[in-house]
Amino acid sequence: MSADAAPDPDSPDAWLLVSDIDDTLTGNRADLDRLWQALRQRPDGAKFALNSSRPAVSVDRTLAEEFPADFAPDAIITGLGTEIRLGRYWLESWQKQFADWPDRDVRALVTELGYAPHADIFQTQGKASFAVPGEGDVQRILERLAREGIPLRYIYSGASDLDILAPGAGKDAAMRHLAGHLGIAMENTVAAGDSGNDLALFEAAGKAIAVGNARRELLDTMPRDKTYRAAAPHAAGVLEGLIKLGLLRQAAA
Repeated sequence: MSADAAPDPDSPDAWLLVSDIDDTLTGNRADLDRLWQALRQRPDGAKFALNSSRPAVSVDRTLAEEFPADFAPDAIITGLGTEIRLGRYWLESWQKQFADWPDRDVRALVTELGYAPHADIFQTQGKASFAVPGEGDVQRILERLAREGIPLRYIYSGASDLDILAPGAGKDAAMRHLAGHLGIAMENTVAAGDSGNDLALFEAAGKAIAVGNARRELLDTMPRDKTYRAAAPHAAGVLEGLIKLGLLRQAAA
């Protein structure tokens, strides 16, 4: 299925699944295989994208080690929405907007305040990530960056993960851009995830699936009117949600 073939936006088969990877798709390889076999049978107008907080090089390693050999999503969004790839090629209309954002300056300033940046593999153009122990520390960092006049948005999730993003970046913004590129209306998008940094994705999507192992930080804040909370964890929960939403008619045999 080619990501270049734009679906008819008025077709009932034109939909886009955008799924987080870690602990959403991963966690049970047999269930992941079942989900992929089901998605391979999706209509031609339906598209499937991954959306991870991690940069592309890290995601590619996971795909090679933990996913089916023939696994081939239509698109991969990485680096918390700072990177979009269609097949082997970056979506230039998305990447170019982060070229001038001072990610190196952000890393230097926050490190100067005494907070450890995540490893280089987890940094991208448009995103700077750190280990920050509490909300008070987050506010201290934001106040310093504001004094420097650096435009940004941020996500604080897990026990201590602070991601500082270029203002136009984010999992949600990247999903909107990708849906527009593919010719799919936002009301026909479905987000799947498990953690707090998927919340913006859930809010932007037409529908959402919280897998059975979703963290409390997502469950307490997700938009309940459009989110299906799966009983099954990981990939089995994504498959359960797609069936309940009527996008896949039955589980793969």
